[in-house]
Amino acid sequence: MNIKKILEKLLTLRMVEEEISKRYVEQEMRCPIHLSIGQEACAVGICENLTNKDQVYSTHRCHSHYLAKGGNLKAMIAEMHGKSTGCCGGRGGSMHLMDHKVGMMMSLPIVSSIIPVAVGAAMALKFKKKKNITVVFIGDASLEEGVFHESANFASLHNIPVLFVCENNRFSCFTRIEDRQPSEDFTRLAKCHGIDSLRINGNDVLNVIEKSKKIISDMKKKKSPFFLQLDTYRFLEHCGPNNDDYLNYREKKEIFFWKNNDPVEKFLKYIKNKDKIKQLEIEKIYIKIRNKINIAFLEAKSAEFPSFKSLNESIYAK
Repeated sequence: MNIKKILEKLLTLRMVEEEISKRYVEQEMRCPIHLSIGQEACAVGICENLTNKDQVYSTHRCHSHYLAKGGNLKAMIAEMHGKSTGCCGGRGGSMHLMDHKVGMMMSLPIVSSIIPVAVGAAMALKFKKKKNITVVFIGDASLEEGVFHESANFASLHNIPVLFVCENNRFSCFTRIEDRQPSEDFTRLAKCHGIDSLRINGNDVLNVIEKSKKIISDMKKKKSPFFLQLDTYRFLEHCGPNNDDYLNYREKKEIFFWKNNDPVEKFLKYIKNKDKIKQLEIEKIYIKIRNKINIAFLEAKSAEFPSFKSLNESIYAK
């Protein structure tokens, strides 16, 4: 396990989104943003065990999945600025990210809409006798849509190798789980469909890496679905760059608990306690990431907007 690589990925996700949050007020990123600050260990932990040929499908909160899967940072920032150099040519914005070269296939903002797409893609890979698997990241609210159950039932019946990764951050916008579900343990839903499942702390990156490594390995052998619940917490508002805790829809003791379980700080503490990486090396990683972020924003701002001539491009599949 490459500790330095894991740290760099975690810090990249955190620092990129902090910069997005800071610069959003400039109004040059004219698209809604859903940040994953506080949830970074989920994306890094899963993607650490995937190859470029393994496919990832995501939701409106997709920045972390895109970057953890190896997506191009410059293309992502350009996309958020609506520029032609963006990963979708400036047409998609924050909630439509893809980089097929590394297996980041697509993200869709409508809740649960990505689930049947991912299951269909996984079925196609199975028909083609491919050894790679499909991972679909979903939020806890996605489980309340009928299409999740239809897709899970289909995946179970046909032994489709799709990994459902539920990032449970406990809230659907402003509504907590207790007001939406009889239990916070969503593995009960997987069991209803005969799908093997596991629930773990999604803020412990090493645990996510360890557990998902075995799950993914077994899936590639058995060619069957799996449901993994990762309990985590978003630190900022559901949609937007700010802190909205003044609205008091989240209890202070709950916020305090999760802030003390910050996945990035938790991993930094582990590194320092185990003396895995020297402080000077950690500081060099910060500088390296900061430089990459600054260059990405500079290039995005100087890039051209899509031309009118390209208006009808990429509308229909060929």
